[in-house]
Amino acid sequence: MASVKLNNIKKRFGDVDVLHGIDLDIKDGEFVVLIGESGCGKSTLLRLLSGLEDITEGDLYIDGERVNGRSPAKRGIAMVFQSYALYPHMNVFKNMAFGLKIAGKDKAFVNNKVLEAAKKLKIDHLLNRLPRELSGGQRQRVAIGRAIVRDPKVFLFDEPLSNLDASLRVQTRVELGKLHQELKATVVYVTHDQVEAMTLGDKIVVMNKGRVEQVGSPLHLYHHPQTQFVAGFIGSPKMNFLSARITEVGPENTQIMLESGRVISAAIDSSSLEKGAHVQLGLRPEHMSVTCDKNTLEGKITLVEHLGEQSYLYVDIQQEGEFVLKVDGDNQYQAGDNVTFGIKPNSLYLFNHQGHALPRVNSNLETKPLP
Repeated sequence: MASVKLNNIKKRFGDVDVLHGIDLDIKDGEFVVLIGESGCGKSTLLRLLSGLEDITEGDLYIDGERVNGRSPAKRGIAMVFQSYALYPHMNVFKNMAFGLKIAGKDKAFVNNKVLEAAKKLKIDHLLNRLPRELSGGQRQRVAIGRAIVRDPKVFLFDEPLSNLDASLRVQTRVELGKLHQELKATVVYVTHDQVEAMTLGDKIVVMNKGRVEQVGSPLHLYHHPQTQFVAGFIGSPKMNFLSARITEVGPENTQIMLESGRVISAAIDSSSLEKGAHVQLGLRPEHMSVTCDKNTLEGKITLVEHLGEQSYLYVDIQQEGEFVLKVDGDNQYQAGDNVTFGIKPNSLYLFNHQGHALPRVNSNLETKPLP
């Protein structure tokens, strides 16, 4: 395996700048997930890593060697695509062995590598089947196996689970996590699905409009987003946001007034702002409770989504907009009911007019950032 270093990587298509100077360090054996909205540049960045696109500016290092201009075959990488890209006329064994045979490996070596990979992926009983005789999940495992047999320095995954149904996606995601633990491989994984990012990644890179918005462990990004964009992107359901203004500043406690005139207390250091400053208040659906009597809000339920263990209440609060509130699945709430819920001061987030988070005080959700 190998480390990967991106130094001020830029990509331009004609007059359009797509990547605006990406700096990123990926350690040997790390599972790094690139996530962001469609068009943010994550797949383009993966193609630059693979050598399928040329770098406009900047330097790319794999295992300490600068690989700008080096062909994909000589970078020591293996890529798994969303579309599987299997040869339809070849059986599973031949698909997995193809790259090794092209590289001139002897028959015994090829047989051993394919069988070893097939057993790890639990597809050794499928080696004589053609791709059309396989399910979507089995085809994806064949594609992964074709990458494994090459012993690459870095694995690149481009949304490999997006073509699978929900249950198969969960199963394959678990298998990928276990496989990474076994192989100790360096992985760069692109997805738009934040559940995949949170469950698979050692490190998550949140991208926004061709730039890196924030890098961190899954829990650190969840509990300590540096910007409103990251706060709204990480977490499901997404964070609720309300417009407000500061009525009392302080290093440990901030008083804010919502548009309805209701005043809420937040354990946030607002000493960098002035009284009257406009801010965005962030509240996660899971950090609000119908049993909490602090910072209470009232509204009417417009929709209830029952998911079994938990339910989502969509609550319309006059002059504030619609909230999403996560509650226990055994609740008896119905659309049309009025509900009162509270918010703990140390579970709130505030973002200034530039979208940057203000420091939180005495949070009971502390996590360490990545070194």
